[in-house]
Amino acid sequence: MQLDVGVGFEPDLTLKKQAIVDYLYQSSGHHDWYAARYYFCEVLSFVNVIAQMFLLDAFFEGEFMRYGLNVLEFTQLDQETRLDPMIRIFPRVTKCKFYKYGPSANIETIDALCLLPLNIINEKIYIFLWFWFVFLAILTFFMLMFGLVIIACPSVRVYMLNLRFRISQLNHLYIIVRKSTIGDWFLLYLLGKNMDSYILKDIVADLAQRYATKGKDYDHRMLI
Repeated sequence: MQLDVGVGFEPDLTLKKQAIVDYLYQSSGHHDWYAARYYFCEVLSFVNVIAQMFLLDAFFEGEFMRYGLNVLEFTQLDQETRLDPMIRIFPRVTKCKFYKYGPSANIETIDALCLLPLNIINEKIYIFLWFWFVFLAILTFFMLMFGLVIIACPSVRVYMLNLRFRISQLNHLYIIVRKSTIGDWFLLYLLGKNMDSYILKDIVADLAQRYATKGKDYDHRMLI
């Protein structure tokens, strides 16, 4: 007995592609709020990193902001004269006072040196956090700047789509970017990350044809 695996698969796939094209075309211009919320979350992530740095700086009484820079400068100084900023912020030995009852039932004060072995770990943790926060702040800032470039420059959107969908014709991408909004572009770009490239090629071609036909119909009505 021979089974035909392809039976029913192609029509079902065609219907699904047609449904996606219909949705993208009919809901054109209604995805800006979705894109705005996404970019707003990126702004919040940048604000969160900066706020974390300022909170830690306030916790360490103004020492955290330059903590990593001071550690880097420390490695360049002479060993005999340099003062380790990690030990200055996280001392490993400190003066302690102990109180105990003496022979005559009086409270005696004993001065001693106390070891703080946990600070050896703390100094490594916070130096890592300093470099990690700086890296995240720089990366998030450039992502925000790139997002502004995408919003302001339609040609960059075409480049991003072409980078993602190299199998699509460039004129189709130009038509889609020219006829759609930033929210529509953003939704199509996300679809490209989660869809087979050959299926997306057909969707892009059909959607571009829809937009081009809409423009011709509009021009024809204007002439009448």
